[in-house]
Amino acid sequence: HVREDIESLSILCRIKNRILKVIIETCLLNEEEIIQICELIKEIGVDFVKTSTGFNAEGAKTEHILLLRQHLPPKIKIKASGGIKTRQFAEELIKAGADRIGTSSGVSIVKS
Repeated sequence: HVREDIESLSILCRIKNRILKVIIETCLLNEEEIIQICELIKEIGVDFVKTSTGFNAEGAKTEHILLLRQHLPPKIKIKASGGIKTRQFAEELIKAGADRIGTSSGVSIVKS
């Protein structure tokens, strides 16, 4: 079902010339499950993978960004999101492979 949903959205986004961002709740998945969804996403082809909606127990983790970057091609961008409150953490996630940062603390991060 997951494959069918992502494939359908991917086709629609290509037809409409739109960007497809797939959000995976990395905090709810183990390493094997994250790798499995990466393989699926690679086969289908999406524009972005986002780590979290921010509504669950945890947000972005450096080890999740490293794992995603290891198993996704460079053309699939990674958006780290959830719980990013400091410049240091944002920079750590970028060094780990995040292409974008999603945070409600953007102003304070930029000012620091």
